[in-house]
Amino acid sequence: MYISKEKKEKISEQILAHLYLTNPKPLFTFHIAKELARDEEFIKTLLKDLKKKEFVVEITKNPQGKDYLKRSRWKLSDKAYLLYKQKQSQN
Repeated sequence: MYISKEKKEKISEQILAHLYLTNPKPLFTFHIAKELARDEEFIKTLLKDLKKKEFVVEITKNPQGKDYLKRSRWKLSDKAYLLYKQKQSQN
């Protein structure tokens, strides 16, 4: 199934908005996908694209410092948080 670039961008915006609302708590890919009612693998590809653009940070270790074997947590980067905060204060 093909999803247009515009729709991917809108879903990416929803991801960023959700991470902004839960900031500074990092979320697992599963929780983000569940909240947006989307496929987990699809959300993961969008998160990786957002990571390349430096909007999100991937956390691959648990709070005790051990590497996750199969999952990642995600949080908004400081740069993206400041941009969102500025936009929110303008509205």
